[in-house]
Amino acid sequence: MQAEIEALVAAGPSADREAVRALFAQLRGALSSGAVRAAEPDPSSPIGWRVNTWVKQGILLGFRFGETVDASMDHGRWPFYDKDTLPLKKLSVSAGVRIVPGGSSVRDGAHIGPGVICMPPMFVNIGAWIGEQSLIDSHALVGSCAQVGARVHVSAGAQIGGVIEPVGALPVIVEDDALVGGNTGIYEGAIIKTRAVVGAGTVLTGSTPVYDLVRGEIIKPTADRPLIIPEGAVVVPGARAVTAGKGPEWGLSLATPVIVKYRDSRTDTRTELEAWIR
Repeated sequence: MQAEIEALVAAGPSADREAVRALFAQLRGALSSGAVRAAEPDPSSPIGWRVNTWVKQGILLGFRFGETVDASMDHGRWPFYDKDTLPLKKLSVSAGVRIVPGGSSVRDGAHIGPGVICMPPMFVNIGAWIGEQSLIDSHALVGSCAQVGARVHVSAGAQIGGVIEPVGALPVIVEDDALVGGNTGIYEGAIIKTRAVVGAGTVLTGSTPVYDLVRGEIIKPTADRPLIIPEGAVVVPGARAVTAGKGPEWGLSLATPVIVKYRDSRTDTRTELEAWIR
């Protein structure tokens, strides 16, 4: 599949339309089943992950060679218009996934592991991966190609940013057993390592410095290394004084994430409370 996608990408606008559409349907099926991923763990990589560029190239082909059609529901009384190559994901009871009634959408080509709970309304875009037993809460977004591990709680209103272009860009990655608090935003390829806790209202981007009070260091992304929140870190919103210009006179401060602790038994007890809803 990789070689076929790369050949069609190289052909550009002259690529055979029907061949592209057929191959894209095959790619959607592989992404949905989990046989193919937009990014995957790679122990040989310094950051532990690698991007499968050809997968994102294939997704872009699906957008470019699709036609916008009427995708309305309820006999047209609830109007929607989308590419005909991007249908909604079809699941059965045998998948072991709970999608609670109330307006959620999952695009085909997203992998939803067994035991996942989707609370309405939420949205999962194509290329995303959600591991088993995770919870995607109300008003949460899992963007295109984002990778969310097993037993992750993505709380209400959280935004897990997606990325298709540039095709080599790392998507947001949230590893196993992490907790993403309500109204949190994680964007631009940030990596949240195993068992980390991102407190409610925290915003993490590809250019965000994070102040680790426990270890006495500042975690900064670089040109070749994304922002990585360490394993078990507990990150909360903070502020730092503006020392330049009129900052001191006006008493200004900038929002900044702060690591205040690393997970212990008390933190684990609190994050395990969600088990009661399953």
